[in-house]
Amino acid sequence: MSTPQQQAFLADFRSMSSFGATAGGGVDRQAATWADGQTRNWFRGLVEGHGFEVRYDQVGNQFTLVEFVPGAPYIAIGSHLDSQPLGGRFDGAYGVLAGAHAAMRLHEAFRVQDETPLYNIVIINWFNEEGCRFKPSMMGSSVFTGKIPAAQVLATTDPHGVTVREALESIGTIGDFSLDVAAYLEIHIEQGRSLEDDGLSIGLVESTWGANKYEFVVHGEQAHTGATVIADRSDALLGASSLVVAAREIANHFTTAEHMVITSCGEFTVFPNSPVVVANRVNLLVDIRSTDPTVLAAADAELHRRVAQIEQWAAVRIERGAEHIWAAKDYDAAGLLLAAASAEKLGLTYGTVRTRAGHDSTNMKDIVPTIMLFVPSAEGISHNEREFTADNDMLAGVDLLTDLARRLVTGELVRP
Repeated sequence: MSTPQQQAFLADFRSMSSFGATAGGGVDRQAATWADGQTRNWFRGLVEGHGFEVRYDQVGNQFTLVEFVPGAPYIAIGSHLDSQPLGGRFDGAYGVLAGAHAAMRLHEAFRVQDETPLYNIVIINWFNEEGCRFKPSMMGSSVFTGKIPAAQVLATTDPHGVTVREALESIGTIGDFSLDVAAYLEIHIEQGRSLEDDGLSIGLVESTWGANKYEFVVHGEQAHTGATVIADRSDALLGASSLVVAAREIANHFTTAEHMVITSCGEFTVFPNSPVVVANRVNLLVDIRSTDPTVLAAADAELHRRVAQIEQWAAVRIERGAEHIWAAKDYDAAGLLLAAASAEKLGLTYGTVRTRAGHDSTNMKDIVPTIMLFVPSAEGISHNEREFTADNDMLAGVDLLTDLARRLVTGELVRP
């Protein structure tokens, strides 16, 4: 039998999932679209109804301030409400709502109990974590951590030429708020199947994978598909397709029993994309990920060797554009122990895992002590309308997040 607090979370999750809902059971809430704006306003109404204050910074990060001790520093709990096109309703959004409900529970507990916290809580809905409408991904937390200038982000355009500034102004979620935090906590669906395979309720994330993400432009020569003989063609689509095949071959070659390599190609845009025209240009993204920096470096070098090879073979020119790179790095060791203590206290089965996906905690761990938690994803499916996490797993995560947040605000990880 679920408690009233648990029932309230599930009811709020169902309400939140109605914004940008798709026919296949997922959501489409790309950053700073109307659907994203609706979700942000719904969330604002939810937390303001509990007496919390909502503010926005210059790149649209949404901050919910939960004050226990006036003037005290803040512990941040965060994730994101934006989604991929035809994405799942759990990715990111679960973590934001879980943070809000953990704060609600603690707000009530501190009101009725004789316990004085040392920190306040801020729940952060990071802007454009997904990176599908605006690139790069994890945009809001990148600005917050000083990795990307705010001016650069605000001038970034989507495929239709709309800037981030224009998009944020259109949904009314841009401001001038700023805040320093003392520690960061994030809970997320795993987006993999290791927890489900091992029968575990919770994953304690010990480190990130390294990732090298590149934008490539393949340049060819536009021509007639019927009249131009093969020998005279400079086919950008052929060059781009060869790059896709090369990326998969690199993953297969460099993966061993000790170290996995994952490569992907996405956002494939063909110009002029006519059935009777040889493509003159293709834009695509390629990323390489691995747990081992030496293996990642070797795979990366092979990718660029293959780029030069493809240029010659397909008679094209491949231009390397923007890149987004992060190294494999451990999360806070003391935070990992603290999370394990909370899981044991609650009787939750847990294990340590690594994250192959990027999260806002990937940025935050570089500036403050950071704890990252996972709950299971059914069959490991994510960025897909069929993405699913069971109610009992979500509720276990909220319980753990609440206990861990209590430990953080009472100074068990860092002291002011």
